[in-house]
Amino acid sequence: MYITNYASAALRTTSRSSRIPPSSSYSSLTSSLSRAVSSSPSPSVSNQCRSFSFSSAYRYLRCSAPRWSHGVDWKSPASLASQIRTAAPVSLFERKIATMASENAFKGILTSLPKQGGGEFGKFYSLPALNDPRIDKLPFSIRILLESAIRNCDNFQVTKEDVEKIIDWETTSPKQVEIPFKPARVLLQDFTGVPAVVDLACMRDAMNKLGSDSNKINPLVPVDLVIDHSVQVDVARSENAVQANMELEFQRNKERFAFLKWGSNAFTNMLVVPPGSGIVHQVNLEYLGRVVFNRDGMLYPDSVVGTDSHTTMIDGLGVAGWGVGGIEAEAAMLGQPMSMVLPGVVGFKLSGKLPNGVTATDLVLTVTQMLRKHGVVGKFVEFYGEGVGKISLADRATIANMSPEYGATMGFFPVDHVTLQYLKLTGRSDETVAMIEAYLRANKMFVDYSEPQQERVYSSYLQLDLAEVEPCISGPKRPHDRVPLKEMKADWHSCLDNKVGFKGFAVPKEAQEKVAKFSFHGQPAELKHGSVVIAAITSCTNTSNPSVMLGAGLVAKKACELGLQVKPWVKTSLAPGSGVVTKYLLQSGLQKYLNEQGFHIVGYGCTTCIGNSGDLDESVASAISENDIVAAAVLSGNRNFEGRVHALTRANYLASPPLVVAYALAGSVDIDFEKEPIGVGKDGKDVYFRDIWPSTEEIAEVVQSSVLPAMFKSTYESITKGNPMWNQLSVPESLLYSWDPNSTYIHEPPYFKDMTMDPPGPSGVKDAYCILNFGDSITTDHISPAGSIHKDSPAAKFLLERGVDRKDFNSYGSRRGNDEIMARGTFANIRLVNKLLNGEVGAKTIHIPSGEKLYVFDAAMKYKNAGQDTIVLAGAEYGSGSSRDWAAKGPMLLGVKAVIAKSFERIHRSNLVGMGIVPLCFKSGEDADSLGLTGHERFTIDLPSKISEIRPGQDVTVRTDNGKSFTCTVCFDTEVELEYFNHGGILPYVIRQLSKQ
Repeated sequence: MYITNYASAALRTTSRSSRIPPSSSYSSLTSSLSRAVSSSPSPSVSNQCRSFSFSSAYRYLRCSAPRWSHGVDWKSPASLASQIRTAAPVSLFERKIATMASENAFKGILTSLPKQGGGEFGKFYSLPALNDPRIDKLPFSIRILLESAIRNCDNFQVTKEDVEKIIDWETTSPKQVEIPFKPARVLLQDFTGVPAVVDLACMRDAMNKLGSDSNKINPLVPVDLVIDHSVQVDVARSENAVQANMELEFQRNKERFAFLKWGSNAFTNMLVVPPGSGIVHQVNLEYLGRVVFNRDGMLYPDSVVGTDSHTTMIDGLGVAGWGVGGIEAEAAMLGQPMSMVLPGVVGFKLSGKLPNGVTATDLVLTVTQMLRKHGVVGKFVEFYGEGVGKISLADRATIANMSPEYGATMGFFPVDHVTLQYLKLTGRSDETVAMIEAYLRANKMFVDYSEPQQERVYSSYLQLDLAEVEPCISGPKRPHDRVPLKEMKADWHSCLDNKVGFKGFAVPKEAQEKVAKFSFHGQPAELKHGSVVIAAITSCTNTSNPSVMLGAGLVAKKACELGLQVKPWVKTSLAPGSGVVTKYLLQSGLQKYLNEQGFHIVGYGCTTCIGNSGDLDESVASAISENDIVAAAVLSGNRNFEGRVHALTRANYLASPPLVVAYALAGSVDIDFEKEPIGVGKDGKDVYFRDIWPSTEEIAEVVQSSVLPAMFKSTYESITKGNPMWNQLSVPESLLYSWDPNSTYIHEPPYFKDMTMDPPGPSGVKDAYCILNFGDSITTDHISPAGSIHKDSPAAKFLLERGVDRKDFNSYGSRRGNDEIMARGTFANIRLVNKLLNGEVGAKTIHIPSGEKLYVFDAAMKYKNAGQDTIVLAGAEYGSGSSRDWAAKGPMLLGVKAVIAKSFERIHRSNLVGMGIVPLCFKSGEDADSLGLTGHERFTIDLPSKISEIRPGQDVTVRTDNGKSFTCTVCFDTEVELEYFNHGGILPYVIRQLSKQ
């Protein structure tokens, strides 16, 4: 089974509608629907011209509302409007396009939303006015898709038939029908934002070369870019860490930051939040999320797609949001409606209440394991039940954040009273909150747990009694490998014994008690297997949650009072998700205790969770390497794939912030917290876990007294003012970017080189070599690592040849604006397990014709220079992990034509399609091993030569040069994706369509 896609496109042809036989309700619209809609062009006429529509997109350009328009003054700093370039006057081109579509087919249900004291908030498309009983049974998440389709229904880009498909979701969703969706906005972070802006700049150049207007390349929906992925933990355990790390961040990334600042000036509708402001998802939750838009008096639900997979965190606020690939986001920015398969929705019922001492992190790790087991890839998960009303908004956001880890597109919590309270807490005005509540109640999108609940229909059901959740962590190599805390010691010893794998390190029995003694700055020190060398309170998942952050402070306080101290060789760090966290840690008086345990604030960004851990002390690194120690990192993150957190920590555990502090104090993951002491107190007595663990009531009291609305207001009033280092960056005012051929950060990519107006058409794969043969769970970190650049890698060689010192290499993530480095960094993860190497781990492969063992990049260039195609063989869950467009761009630049896998992660599959790479799935029960494939064969994939002869999900035959033949499924989800493939990718498609207008 492969997973659903949410690609962006304008082209939506008649064949798209004909893929699924019409249901009885689909053959004609219901009478209530007919009464609501106005006359419109016949389907045949509308479908003939809808494929090249940009009309709805250009409505954004014609809108005169301020950048943050909510119909009221919503926390809009006076300086904000001046930072966002206003759109140019409407051109003749725009007016011409606008006339191609009819007026909204549902204007009959446009309804006024009155204010309590008189007047109106605005108008909205009323779902109740349709008088269709099916709507009352729809999941809330599907109602958001329905409202969008109704609001944008012009029988051109969005048709009445699309609306009917969504209303009839219970019948249509199992049939994989395709619908359009237009998100309200796009969210970026700098790792994915830089290549997105690079692509937009390059697309402007391509438009120029094709003789078209380069200004057509402009974001047409609000785009928010938060710089949060660049700060590294170079300096830790210091009062000066924030300033020192920011100075190093600017030294390394000045060119990237200047480029982003140029982009915010050169492109309309783009806001860049400067470095040092916070983590993108927390800023989105606390500030950027609107919940309900009021745009020129038109009310509609907020929705967002982002280039970070944890965009789903906003689902906890009742905003529909999910991660997409960078190339999809770029198309959405340019006004393309997203073509998506109407998803199934898993109803997850919560009941009861969390036990004393159990954290939101324990809950999310439990939920992740349950949903992973249930199978929710490509689906929405919607939480309901009386237990939801007892969970704080921050806890909901924590659960929603980890949707990628359990495989869902969204983990959605509908808006209720808890949401409204959070909006007030975070500084949204009373009038804004009143408008949000009034709109959602009027449009049947609000949950009131004090009232009887209308029964909703879901595709499948799960249930969890919150009272059953127990303290736990996850690891050592995957987020869904949950381990109850009471079983951790036994599980660790099993991991030492087990063969190398997700739960194994294969350490011989005689070596398991090895002790590596060394000197740490003149102090005797020692490491064993399981010793904690990194303890990081980090990541969007947990640093937005006051209960676990203040809980960590309470653990530190109790430990200090008892006389416990974290060993100095443990690299401890605290990276808050926003400045608000710092304010309430100081208000509570707990930051000083965290400092005493070494958890000084190191910066405001993702840090350790994305591999920006910084170096370990040389003495620690040497002790690990020279003694082959399986060292551990414990972090409050969401990803712990091998090689991601740090190259020297083979065991990486996800834990709540309080547990991070507890494990740092223990100094090892090889401990039974119930039976063994953490350490010896100043009175000479053993101190146990229970002695330092705060109660739920203790935490609640501190949260109540320390987390105040004024903190949010003061933090976000100044968020766009930047800092001195950012403000001093000088950038050109040109609309076209002047590429510097000598830059090692920003480079013009070759995607549109020699591009013409004629699409290249589909091409089969003939006699291709297998460049890599993988097993299961190959992540985007394996394919395109974000962390440090290894000193012997092709990327390092490239940088050294250009005079870049090793200390200035920075990370792969920071160099995503340079295709030459990123191509060399593709499949450069030092923990890569490639079956062609017969068990050897590393970033190399076998060049089949010569038998040479080479770095993957070097082998790919030999194939490419010889004119030989390549493919990748893989197992299940290929491309899981972060939504990383370079995990598709890189293989394309290496010459990979197809990937044959057991299954694909949702975003990665669509990214492959977007870059013109064919994703294929083995038939159920088959894989490379069962078919006897070694990867030494040559592969021919029999794809039709005409795009009209290829269908989404069709079977094709793959033949090898040794006579084997097997059937695969072509993993194109929609007709739109076929059109992308025909054009050689999504971006060439967009350029050609815009050029024709």
